[in-house]
This record gives sequence, structure tokens and C-alpha cells, in this order.
Amino acid sequence: MPLVNSTTSWGWLARALHWGMAVLIFGMLGLGFYLVTAYNPGDPSKLGLVQIHKSFGFVVFVLACLRIIWRAVNPTPELPVSMPAVIRAGAKMGHLSLYVLMIAMPLTGWLASSASPYNDVDAYPMQIKNMVFGLFEMPDPYAVGSHDLSGAFMTAHFWCSIALLIVVAGHVGAALKHAVVDRDGVMERMLRSGD
Repeated sequence: MPLVNSTTSWGWLARALHWGMAVLIFGMLGLGFYLVTAYNPGDPSKLGLVQIHKSFGFVVFVLACLRIIWRAVNPTPELPVSMPAVIRAGAKMGHLSLYVLMIAMPLTGWLASSASPYNDVDAYPMQIKNMVFGLFEMPDPYAVGSHDLSGAFMTAHFWCSIALLIVVAGHVGAALKHAVVDRDGVMERMLRSGD
């Protein structure tokens, strides 16, 4: 299987990024919804889960940037000529929405965490700063933090997650339609080499 994309199929790097990020995003959404529903910021027993969420959020951001760069320098497999123009436009909008949300989710999460008063280790010594797998600390643009600012970013993070769920559901639905109804080979290009 070739590294780069062709006009008929995705290369192995694009596929690895696609499926790897799919697993990460589903895991992050699940953990995020668990933290929203079951997590008390003052409960030190859940801090490890928060750090895992922050760390993998950083990974998603880096991989999303790599995906955007890789897509910009590689050809994109062509859509079937039989596909109506409105469906082509919908596919482009769907993919653009996925890329925007893959960047917006980690950014709003990082800003919400950075702006949170709970991120102030002087006031809350049990907290851990925005560490990535304990290896390095993310920059903190908000030294002390603000409930209002953190809440605004967290609201944006939450609504981005809802939008991402909707767009991903549409993406999966479209892929299944291509595979089961249309049988036009579009989904297979992400599963096997067409060359």
C-alpha cells in the first residue's frame, strides 16, 4: 500500500490518521461526557482522568494539524462522476466541518482549563497544571483564572462536542450509504488500496 494518496484511494498515512483519530475522538468524547456528568472539580480522585483527557486532547490537536498538512500536500481521491453536485458540496462541507471541529475541540478545552481557577496550584494545591502525559506543561495564558472566562470556553467546548457528534454521525451515515446503498467504492477507498 502506498504512503501517499492517489486519485483512486487514500494512502496508508491518511488511513492511519483517519482511523487512529476516529478511535481517539470517540474515546475523548466518551471520557469528556463522563467527566461532565460525574466529575466534581474538588474531587482529587478524578484528577488522573482529567490529565488523561488533557493529554490526549493535545495528541488530537497535533494529529489534526498533521492531517490538514498531509491533505494539503497530497491529491484527494476523486468522487464518482455519478455523484450529484449537491452531494459533492455536502461532502466537502462535512469534511471541512470535521477539520474545524478537530482543531476547535482541543483549543477550547485547553483555554477552558487554562482559564479555570482550579488550575491555580496556589489556591488548589491538589490540582496538576496542564501537563501532557507528565512530560511537559502546556502554556497557561491565564495565571489565576476566572470562573466566567473558563465557563465561556467550557460552554464552547461542550457545543463543539455536540456539533462533532452530529457531524461524525453524518459522516458515518454517508459512508454506510456509499457502502450499502450506492455501492460506489467511496468507503472502500479508506479500507483498502485501489491501485
